[in-house]
Amino acid sequence: MYHQPVLKNRRTLLERAEKFISDIYFTDCNLRGRLYGDSCPLESLASFLSSKRITFTEASKQTFAPYKVADTFGPTWWTCWFKVNLKIPDSWRGKEVHLLWESDGESMVWRDEQPVQGLTKEGEKTSYILSDCLKDEEPHSVTLYVEVACNGLFGAGQGSMIASPDSNRKFSVQKAELVVFNRDVRELLTDFEMLIDIVKELGEGEQRGYQALFTVNEMVNLCDPSDPSSFSKAHSLAHTFFSQRNGDSQHTAHAMGHCHIDSAWLWPYEETIRKCGRSWVTVIRLMEKNPEFVFTCSQAQQFQWVKSWYPGLFSQIQHYVKKGQFIPVGGTWVEMDGNLPSGESMVRQFLEGQRFFNREFGIHCKEFWLPDTFGYSAQLPQIMQGSGISNFLTQKLSWNLVNTFPHNTFFWEGLDGSKVLTHFPPGNSYEMKGKVEDVSLVYVKNNKDKGRANHSAVLFGFGDGGGGPTQLMLDRLNRVQDTDGLPKVQTSSPDKLFSHLQADSDLLCTWTGELFLELHNGTYTTQAQIKRGNRQCETLLHDIEIASSLALCQDRTFQYPVEKLQELWRLLLLNQFHDVIPGSCIEMVVEDALRYYEDIRSDGAALLHGACRALGSKGNSTGVFNSLPWERHEVIQIQDGAGKPDLALVRVPSIGFSPVRDTQPVVPVSVTLQANGTVLMDNGMLQTVINKDGTLASLCLINANREAISDSCHGNQFLMFDDVPLYWDAWDVMDYHLQTRCQSLPFHVSFPLRVVSSGGLRGSVSFTLRISDKSTITQEIVMDAMSPYIKFNTEVKWAESHKFLKVEFPVRVHSPNATYEIQFGHLQRPTHRNTSWDWARFEVWGHKWADLSEHNFGVALLNDCKYGYSVHKNTMTLSLLRAPKAPDVNADMGTHHFTYAIMPHTGSFQDASVIQCAYNLNFPLRSFQCTPDTEPWSAFSISTAAVILETIKQAEERKRALVVRLYEAHGSSVTATLLFLFFCDLLERHDAARPAHITSEGITLNFSPFQIVSLLLIL
Repeated sequence: MYHQPVLKNRRTLLERAEKFISDIYFTDCNLRGRLYGDSCPLESLASFLSSKRITFTEASKQTFAPYKVADTFGPTWWTCWFKVNLKIPDSWRGKEVHLLWESDGESMVWRDEQPVQGLTKEGEKTSYILSDCLKDEEPHSVTLYVEVACNGLFGAGQGSMIASPDSNRKFSVQKAELVVFNRDVRELLTDFEMLIDIVKELGEGEQRGYQALFTVNEMVNLCDPSDPSSFSKAHSLAHTFFSQRNGDSQHTAHAMGHCHIDSAWLWPYEETIRKCGRSWVTVIRLMEKNPEFVFTCSQAQQFQWVKSWYPGLFSQIQHYVKKGQFIPVGGTWVEMDGNLPSGESMVRQFLEGQRFFNREFGIHCKEFWLPDTFGYSAQLPQIMQGSGISNFLTQKLSWNLVNTFPHNTFFWEGLDGSKVLTHFPPGNSYEMKGKVEDVSLVYVKNNKDKGRANHSAVLFGFGDGGGGPTQLMLDRLNRVQDTDGLPKVQTSSPDKLFSHLQADSDLLCTWTGELFLELHNGTYTTQAQIKRGNRQCETLLHDIEIASSLALCQDRTFQYPVEKLQELWRLLLLNQFHDVIPGSCIEMVVEDALRYYEDIRSDGAALLHGACRALGSKGNSTGVFNSLPWERHEVIQIQDGAGKPDLALVRVPSIGFSPVRDTQPVVPVSVTLQANGTVLMDNGMLQTVINKDGTLASLCLINANREAISDSCHGNQFLMFDDVPLYWDAWDVMDYHLQTRCQSLPFHVSFPLRVVSSGGLRGSVSFTLRISDKSTITQEIVMDAMSPYIKFNTEVKWAESHKFLKVEFPVRVHSPNATYEIQFGHLQRPTHRNTSWDWARFEVWGHKWADLSEHNFGVALLNDCKYGYSVHKNTMTLSLLRAPKAPDVNADMGTHHFTYAIMPHTGSFQDASVIQCAYNLNFPLRSFQCTPDTEPWSAFSISTAAVILETIKQAEERKRALVVRLYEAHGSSVTATLLFLFFCDLLERHDAARPAHITSEGITLNFSPFQIVSLLLIL
């Protein structure tokens, strides 16, 4: 030891203090080396290795073999169970005793058949407290079990966190022993850490920073590591410093424990269940010792998992929810992606989540909690408000690649004008560690609304892979609750935070429209099979509910499949988690997701068949069911009397069904093979010329005599780009990929254009392109009678690496904006790149359609399972496939099937029924068996095309009631007529204050632009 009372060299003094607490090589003269005192080995340690995740009861019955510390086990995703027999020395009476356990796998300690503590080296949890102060009456001989997952907090990536997992990785336990924990050393270490960080953050030249440095130096002079009695004197100096209070004007940081756990990402769903158990049981232990500690936790699905796998832990959670310490937040089934799920899927996220929280905890969440997603639909504010939520917390826009978002606290105004109070924690993180920088620098410098809002959230705890808060984080925050020079820090809750923000909200700014993340735009395309599964299952569940609802009305003996539909919906909602539907997950997760889609398809097909049978569809004739709220006149494929595929032109009324009747089109399709090898197709509405390589030389809207394809250009032109992001492989598409454009040239044609259907009800041609030596595109271009669009049924055999496949249509339209469908509506984005905000939208998301229109003419691009678009100047581009290699090295490899369509039109896209045509492409007419004398009938109809009847389902709380959901789709104020119904919100709560206005024709509904209306029909 040496003394230096005079501060001659501040830099040297700071280094001296840091060396004093952290030099682990000289344990006789530093502080950290004395964190643990005496130690003793375990009495015995034995292990059992399992390839499956099994219950404690099953594991405890296995045969355990002796294990030696540092021996390896594995491989990745297996589980090693340890049986730990220990005896605490009697001489440790009165001391704090820990089981020190260090492993590169995530661990859970079990005691008395219950989980008691999560241990994860990456999460700074390496010991289980056996006794705070050992007493004679406490058991000195204890048997524990430790469940070690063969994966870390972030899976088992090879070299890089997001690399595909190393399936053969081995794991080990590096330490397993009993130790005496010196709590006074930990307290002093925390004092030093916080003071040193204050010096670094505030600066030595500032008065308060200088005082912190002086205090640290005095503490070093007082503290002798070999004399523990000196610790209390040094601690008193720190306490005096931390106790110097703030003024009233200081910013208040609302500290909330948090543990963001991705429901699947670099690990499979099943491992997430254990992550929840490990993390949340640790939180419960902290609450037992820290009654002021508050923890926020989202995702009803994860609560459901814990309830099923760890019922004892779930009961403890319910207890602390009642005490107000364990706070469920968010109100959704999972933290879903904010772009890709349909509007109805988003409603169901809130419906399932809020109902779960109310049933299990007696609450409805007041805030939407979505810290880590890849953009936010402009319809979310209205959906939130309809679900009883008025506040929103997130932070992901801090990742913007180009433009800095200008606010941290503001009102977000959605597509229909709904507003929610929104907060982005200035720390730009949902997993802070309670350090000085977490509550100081980021709030002084990062907060963009300093004059408008004086309250912010600090979410602390290890996240993404779980882990959550630690005692050390709580100790750090406790020291700086009200310390001069730093923001005030108070243990808080979302409700308290937003109450303060709301009280001072008069000066807050408003952001209108979508919150677009300028990063991770590759997630609109990555893992195309997941996107296809999502769209198809959304469609299937929609049709099942409508058919079942009609059956419920028609047949009082019909049992609406409540439980099975909930099961299928929850599988779909789970796959909409923000690392699954975007495709930013490992291959194991992709396999799980695709299996869930198959389960939905298989079970859903049976439900749909059962509902159609209950509608009276028995017999040997073919009938057609239409789940959409308008009459459809389309060509469909059926089976003839001999069981062979045949075509029929059918007319089916709105939300109803009809037998197949032989009808002929007004104008049949004609197909002409021309002398130069091109094919001319015409259906009286459209005329197109198709080149030998499958590109469109011409696409003419006949009645308007308007050509849709730009001069000297071809439509349906496939493009390949090099696609090598800076880091986030599955997530990102960088703007520089546009410079690598490479068209598929004529010599890539493997099988030139040939006629498949020669006309009448359908004309079609097919061709095959070899787009590389590994990959091919086979496409059938289809023109149906009476159809206003041309379909492109596409098969791609894809075996690329870091390539991006797109298709483009240069069109004869000039407009500064293009329109894209989003949930329950649409929005416009610029087609130019005037500003950095415009440029950052070089790749955008949309749902079933995008449209580029000038006055009285436009072109729409429709699709059945794609989400990535780009419209630059007059070129419309649809993103088809990517080939990233991390975190799934096999991402998108294989065969893909999808359909897109091109639709030129006169007038606006609203008047041209683009919205309806996109629905028709996605919602097939369903055939069933009926009697020959079945008459066509319609269950529901709407008086205006501006209103879409989106959903009909049985009410959650009433067996003999239906919920009908509609939305205004054109962006207009309209009046529509429907049936005799009652208003309710999105959670299906009856709104007696809004009686429906009934006329002789039905119910009259007034809609504002993009308004969502839910109605309750009592049967």
